[in-house]
Amino acid sequence: MAHRSYTFGFQLTPWVKRLIIANAVLFLLTWVAPGAWRWLAFEPARILVQPWGILTYMFVHGGFWHLLINMLMLFFFGPPLEQMWGGREFLKYYLVAGLGGAVFSFVFAFNYPVVGASAAVFGVMLAFAMNWPDMPIYIWGIFPVKAKWLIMFLTVIALMGALGGAQDGVAHFAHLGGFAAGFLYLKLDDRVTHKVRRLRKNLQKQKFSVATGGGPRRRPEPEEEALLDEVDRVLDKISASGLASLSEEEKKILDEVSRKYRQN
Repeated sequence: MAHRSYTFGFQLTPWVKRLIIANAVLFLLTWVAPGAWRWLAFEPARILVQPWGILTYMFVHGGFWHLLINMLMLFFFGPPLEQMWGGREFLKYYLVAGLGGAVFSFVFAFNYPVVGASAAVFGVMLAFAMNWPDMPIYIWGIFPVKAKWLIMFLTVIALMGALGGAQDGVAHFAHLGGFAAGFLYLKLDDRVTHKVRRLRKNLQKQKFSVATGGGPRRRPEPEEEALLDEVDRVLDKISASGLASLSEEEKKILDEVSRKYRQN
């Protein structure tokens, strides 16, 4: 993954703002009607009667400080990712990381209810560290720590808490699930990006000349060249805005040409 430069600012992006508002509203709801907490939490043992919990749990918090810390992390680390990926891709990644927390909780902490945006937020922090690993994060506003070391430290803490059976009220397995789901998602995206780069290389060779068994070199036919130009435009769009920016028609074009010119 290519590393990028970034300077922290305080401008909320649209989906980060919506997520913070949604979490705040749900917190107020559970404060006014405490019984709502049970219906919004994720309880692995009740998944068949309360399946919506795998999604709603990440918008419910156990207390004000729990909410505040998660939203502060989302406030700082979310906007640069949404600016880079776009709102739709950012939201998808956020939910994937949150669902990863639910999966790990189901597998490893079946008897415990889970609430909080921590798994999704931990996934966001991981994505930030993978894109800006050397960005200094100031702990308590004083001590600078590079993003990559901070995320490693948090991963170790979550792993120790999970394996040590910590009874501190912290959903360590959910945190690990957020890390794991986020990491796998980003690595899959890296593989897709690699395929796109390889396709671009193949198309560049095809556009300028096609060698035919040592014979004369030929240019593509006009229709073929127009198609290759269109694919080149789509590849530029992926480089600028990510895969999520493509329309269904553009994805079909990319698949068609990829199959046609794939190197065996």
